[in-house]
Amino acid sequence: MKQFLLSILLVIQVAQVSAQPSTEIMLFDLKISGDNITATNGSNITRHPGAYDNQPFFHPEKSLLYYASADENGHTDIKVYDLNTRQTSYLRQTPEREYSPTVTPDKKYVSCIIQRDNGAQDLGKYPIDGGDAVVILNHLTVGYHAWVDNQTLFMFVLGEPITLRQYDLVSKKDTVRATNIGRSLHRIPGSDAVSFIQKTNDDHWTINRIDRQGNISLIGDALRGREDVAWTPNGHIIISDGKTLLAMRPGKTTWKEISISSPVFLKSVSRLAVSADGTKLALVIEE
Repeated sequence: MKQFLLSILLVIQVAQVSAQPSTEIMLFDLKISGDNITATNGSNITRHPGAYDNQPFFHPEKSLLYYASADENGHTDIKVYDLNTRQTSYLRQTPEREYSPTVTPDKKYVSCIIQRDNGAQDLGKYPIDGGDAVVILNHLTVGYHAWVDNQTLFMFVLGEPITLRQYDLVSKKDTVRATNIGRSLHRIPGSDAVSFIQKTNDDHWTINRIDRQGNISLIGDALRGREDVAWTPNGHIIISDGKTLLAMRPGKTTWKEISISSPVFLKSVSRLAVSADGTKLALVIEE
């Protein structure tokens, strides 16, 4: 009976992960001067009414933005937006459904969640220059992931409870590091560590740091109910309360509002991404 209930829970959680609200991706110019951050020249780069365009991720060296995009049937593939040409293409169109694109540390692949028609949900990777997917692991139901290096992965894994897992690709060692975490996992610039949201209780969420040795430390308090963050290359954390953007430097205790100029009303801001050079900000809004 316990196994049956767990199976039902996993089905429900996978459905929640794959739910597709109508969202668009806005791209802004970002300027950082000390603790002052401004976002200007906002533009909608997806312009895909009624569809799901989400989970932006900047290439660490090239002027490319990867994101998950659904067609008219709700089938998702990974798309690539060229910041220079303003053209959009597919990384690859497949029979499966892909989510959470992430450039691997060697910059040869885009890793992502691959949902199969049989209900399986693998973590795989597609060659950036084209080719078939390579399965990284298929024994866990991974929702989100972040790389520390070519060998070390941190993952948000569905289950009861949701867990933060550290996985070593060489030894195949799988270690639970925390429970009841948020979906936002990010490599912290200039470090061998990843940040994650710890949901201590309904009223208290924190942003924590974990390194590849498994050491966990507190960075600061998150906003209540907000689990999506992004890092600037100089070490600011950016978060949204849904309508505005705020930033904080680790070691400080207060969030400072970011000055933002947008051609549209920012509604239900969720996922965020900052380019490696700190000049571009992508954010997801509901239509």
